[in-house]
Amino acid sequence: MERLSRLRGVVPIAPTPFHEDGRVDETSLDRMTDYFVAAGVDGLTILGQLGEAPKLDHAEGVEIARRVIGRTRLPVIVGVSAPGFAAMRALTREVMDLGAAGVMIAPPNTLRTDDQIVAYYRNAAEAIGPDVPFVIQDYPLTFSVVMTPAVIRRIVGEIPSCAMLKHEDWPGLEKITALRRFEREDGMRPISILVGNGGMFLDFEVERGADGANTGYAFPEMLVDVVRLSTAGERDAAHDLFDAHLPYLRYEQQQGPLGLAVRKYVFKRRGIFTSDAQRKPSQALTAIARSEVEYLLTRLGRHDPRVNEPVRF
Repeated sequence: MERLSRLRGVVPIAPTPFHEDGRVDETSLDRMTDYFVAAGVDGLTILGQLGEAPKLDHAEGVEIARRVIGRTRLPVIVGVSAPGFAAMRALTREVMDLGAAGVMIAPPNTLRTDDQIVAYYRNAAEAIGPDVPFVIQDYPLTFSVVMTPAVIRRIVGEIPSCAMLKHEDWPGLEKITALRRFEREDGMRPISILVGNGGMFLDFEVERGADGANTGYAFPEMLVDVVRLSTAGERDAAHDLFDAHLPYLRYEQQQGPLGLAVRKYVFKRRGIFTSDAQRKPSQALTAIARSEVEYLLTRLGRHDPRVNEPVRF
């Protein structure tokens, strides 16, 4: 529990590589795991929304977890969100037996009141077991569930196995400030707060008290460096690097399968993935979209030469 609640730095949300025929590409999965480790990240999250988890069956999810967990000593968080608690419990038990550090749970889009949200997470924690640390996935842009700072404080206070918040509210800077104030002034138990949304606001989120990033981005090296520089008090250097990446980062952060298509295209371009295929339903990049990505990467490469350097595994 403590390992997850104290997790700091960058924990990428990993996409799932597929062959063109839709099969999971295990070779690319291994390369991606090795690449993330070499990039200096502090953990990995698999089987999230970005990982196309709803398109995988149970056996595929378990096998992906087995392969990633067995290939790294970094903490691995596994997304176990499911329509019902039985499926959530089954996947949780298997991945925890494999050595997962914890699980991530997103709220169903039927929740509307604070009481409903707290009750859902209480029931989820009971279903997976009180000894399993879990991450709240707070992503109202996708799940249509609005969690106020007060409701997050209730979840943390009432459910001891809540270890981390994946903060993806937008705008969300004031939420981070409020949660850290609860810890300082109201006795809220400290938890790790890692941010998502492609890192779109990472430069200021770390300054507000976030512990790092839990998001997908084609160049996690930048996320690692921004968190490191910001934590070290090198504010201008952190913002300069972030600003250089922002035009491409913004393009990659388009909602839905299009943003994922951009990210997978760049992973293929960098030699991490063999194919940029998504499982259907999917959306491929058009020729003009690919040309826009290449233009943005050319410009980014003038400021960060790592963009065009061979990836080291």
